[in-house]
Amino acid sequence: MTIITLDDLSKAIANRVGIDLEEARRDAGFVMDIFGFDDRVIDNVLDPEDRQLFYILEEEGMLTTEREETTLYDGREWRTHYWKLRKDVIIRYSQEAKKIQNLLLDRQPVNVSDEDIYNNLEEIQWTTRKAEEA
Repeated sequence: MTIITLDDLSKAIANRVGIDLEEARRDAGFVMDIFGFDDRVIDNVLDPEDRQLFYILEEEGMLTTEREETTLYDGREWRTHYWKLRKDVIIRYSQEAKKIQNLLLDRQPVNVSDEDIYNNLEEIQWTTRKAEEA
C-alpha cells in the first residue's frame, strides 16, 4: 500500500500546477484533510469552491472520479460520485520535481548576449512577427 505524505502532494502540486511550494502546501493540506486516511472520498463533502481545486487536480491527473449506482427499493437508480487519489501519479510528479530542482541546482549560469539570441532565431519566427504587425 502506497502512502502519500503532505510533502509528496505539495511537491506534485507545485510542479504540475505551477504555484510556489507554500501555496501548494496549503492546497495539499486541504486535500489531505478531506481524504483523511482513505483513498476515496464522497463528492458531497465538497463545497463548490473546494471542488474547483479537485477539478484542477483531476485535470493534472492526480485525482480521478468514479461512481456507484444502486437501485433503491422503489426501483429508482441512485448514483454516488467519488473522488479518488491517484497515488502512483502523485508520487511520480513529486519525484519529477526533485529531478527538476537537481537539474536547476547543477546548471551553471550561461552568459548570452542579446545578439546571440537574435542570431539564433529561425526565419519562420521573424516572418511570424512581421505577419502579426501587418
